Order: sequence, then structure tokens, then C-alpha cells
Amino acid sequence: MKTRFSPIVKLKHSKMQEEEARLKKALARLQTAKDALQSSYEELSSLEEPHEGDMQSFLAARALLDAQFRLIEKNKQWVAFEEAQVKACQEELQRAMMELEKFKYLQSEEIKKIQKALALKEAKRLDELAVMGFNQKEVV
Repeated sequence: MKTRFSPIVKLKHSKMQEEEARLKKALARLQTAKDALQSSYEELSSLEEPHEGDMQSFLAARALLDAQFRLIEKNKQWVAFEEAQVKACQEELQRAMMELEKFKYLQSEEIKKIQKALALKEAKRLDELAVMGFNQKEVV
């Protein structure tokens, strides 16, 4: 049954679906960030320091370690940023769901009110028909 809230409910439902899609994308980005962090940790563990050789190889190994530590730090920041994005998306989704439920409730109350009015109207009509039938029996 269509009410004055029907278009609003439809709009709120599409908004909620958009927020769900946004949350799914944010979760995918978070997983990508976590994978990058994990791979940078694995790369760090695979690096070996030279035990002998000239000073250049020691300096090159140290530079590689420093670069890997910077990459790990960057990936940690990326993961933290994506976690914050996921949290924000979850809050937006929750707000959208609450709005949808609020308008669904208002719509259902409106439908109940309309149905009650229709039932009352139908009862009055049936009463009128019964009275008309009763009056016709008295005339005969």
C-alpha cells in the first residue's frame, strides 16, 4: 500500500545500499593494506645482513633495512587510515539503517491508520445496508 512515506522509504533504502557498498569497498582496501603490511614484514625477515665483505656491502644492506623499516611504517599508517575509514563507513551505515527503520515504522503506522479507517468505513456501509434491509422488511 502506498503512503506518503513510500518514496522516502525507497530513498532511504537506496542510501543504505550505497553505504553498504561503500563499506565493502573500504573493507577491501583495508585488506589490501593489511596484505601489503604483511608482505613488507615478510620481506624484512627475508633480508640478510652480510657477515663479511667490504664496507660498501654493509652500508648497502643497512640502507635496504632502513628502506624496509620506512615501508613498514608507511604500511602501518595506511592500515590505520583504512581502519578509520571502515569505522566511519560502519557508522554511516548504522545511521542509514536507523533512518530507514524509522521511516519504515512511520510507513507501517500510516498503513495501519489507513486500514483502520477503511475497516470503519466498511463497517458503517454494512450497518447502512443492514438498516436498509431491515426497513424494507418492515414496509412489506
